[in-house]
Amino acid sequence: METERDVSYPCARAANALVACTLALLSLGNARADEGGVSFWLSGQYSSLAAVPPQPGWYLPVTLYYYNGDASSTKTFSRGDALNLGLSGQASLVLISPTWAPNEKWFGGQPSFSLGIGMGRTSSSADLSLSTVQSGSQTTNRSDSDTGGSDLYPQAQIAWNSGVNNWMVYVTGDMPVGSYSTTRMSNIGIGHTAIDVGGAYTYFNTKSGLEGSAVLGFTYNGENTRTNYQNGVDSHLDWAVSQFLSESWQVGIVGYVYYQLTGDSGTGDQLGSFKSRVAAIGPELGYSFSVGGQPWYANLRGYWEFWAQNRTEGHAIFATLSIPLGPKKK
Repeated sequence: METERDVSYPCARAANALVACTLALLSLGNARADEGGVSFWLSGQYSSLAAVPPQPGWYLPVTLYYYNGDASSTKTFSRGDALNLGLSGQASLVLISPTWAPNEKWFGGQPSFSLGIGMGRTSSSADLSLSTVQSGSQTTNRSDSDTGGSDLYPQAQIAWNSGVNNWMVYVTGDMPVGSYSTTRMSNIGIGHTAIDVGGAYTYFNTKSGLEGSAVLGFTYNGENTRTNYQNGVDSHLDWAVSQFLSESWQVGIVGYVYYQLTGDSGTGDQLGSFKSRVAAIGPELGYSFSVGGQPWYANLRGYWEFWAQNRTEGHAIFATLSIPLGPKKK
């Protein structure tokens, strides 16, 4: 039926846009895990329709991201040349992720490629900062901020479809070219390389409008040569359950679980294994519409964190707009 195609095609485009956009949001300078509380993987970047194959073509996803969180004054985080207690931070980022899905199939699936880059601002504060370079140096109520460009985040994936079932595998990583300094608590870049691999499953019934997605992945982090600190191996699960009320409107629940599998290491690690974890849950709202005959898609979702250990606990907001770049669909 044509109605089913009208529902599923904009959603497939939206799924690819969400993946491409959020891949550029992986290193915001807040206490979120690993060295300084900053992990490569940004939990919540995958949501509904994560494994649905995109339609061939070019896309220009645009995303706004905001995070606000804090940690207890009893928790210590290593940031560059200092140990910081009572850490809190905010981050906001605007980014684009040009995405291409070729016409050719690979291994029977639809490949797609993207490169994420963004510009943003992050700010941090600590109740107490203890310098590890200047022995005995202490600063109370320390705060700073950073405004600049992000690292680069290349990503490749292949997705397959069989009826209501969809599968996807991906590989992504970090090219540390963004704004970063060991003398700041706040950084846009993470200061080291990383590679992340994983897979996803999506159940999507275009007749009933019911959808459910889960994405599981693992991150291997390279050593930060400026601090001689290497994050451990991280695992992460992003999930979503949603219902399409019509061809235009979608509502759902999203969440994530982040769990560090191995401890941090390196001569710059002064806090031991420093494993971290966190979980979150929140609402999702999607809207599909047409501009010049092209299907556009907007998505808004929020996350409230809990179960945090060795990282801040707060809330995050994603606002994404998928803009297809290609010939007008007939």
